[in-house]
Amino acid sequence: MNTNPDLSSSLDAARIFFVSSSTLPNGSTQIEWIGSLIIWVLIAMSLISIGLITAALLAHRRKLIIPSATTAALLRAGSSRSIADVRSIASASNSDVAHIARAAIETLPLGREGVVDAAERTAEECAARRFRSIESLNVLAQISPMIGLFGTVYGMIVAFQTVSASGGQADPALLAGGIGTALVTTFWGLIVAIPALLAYATVRNGIDASLAEALEVTLRATAQSAAHSGQSGSNS
Repeated sequence: MNTNPDLSSSLDAARIFFVSSSTLPNGSTQIEWIGSLIIWVLIAMSLISIGLITAALLAHRRKLIIPSATTAALLRAGSSRSIADVRSIASASNSDVAHIARAAIETLPLGREGVVDAAERTAEECAARRFRSIESLNVLAQISPMIGLFGTVYGMIVAFQTVSASGGQADPALLAGGIGTALVTTFWGLIVAIPALLAYATVRNGIDASLAEALEVTLRATAQSAAHSGQSGSNS
């Protein structure tokens, strides 16, 4: 059976992204197990990163932090100036905006400053809790380039050992294994780090924006209803 040389060449080119190998002086090829292990660790981290990114995007969607229905209901209750309605709506939801609203309502007797302080403190607690849940994504993004750099250093050590063993007259083909390991591990480290950092920043900014909106909605709803019921005090 005839082998397509172009296909064979393509497979050999693709193979270097998954297996680190070096050429011996006699022309045979051997697998660099340490380099290959680093490559596969980074590949595994890339799969973990995909899972963490997906989980973060799903768990921290805006509609879970500040659902449109809950927001609209809180603002309607605030416009009708009914503390009881605001409290009832906040108690019926598990979202962050409802959690912030409940904290604000509990401090209405303390006046406007107390309401603002409680709402802001609760929003910060919600943000901290959500940030902690995505920190593993940030850690992965920070570690993967370091592992890639470790592979780069290892690959260069292999290349220099080849040069030393040949008395400084190494064939470029003999150096290709070490240099290839150095470049491929750097490649995989960046493949893991760049999407993870991008997703981390995107999710974190989304959480910040959603909680800022949730805080604004809470303060509007409680201010209107408290003003009508006379519970805002002299600070309102």
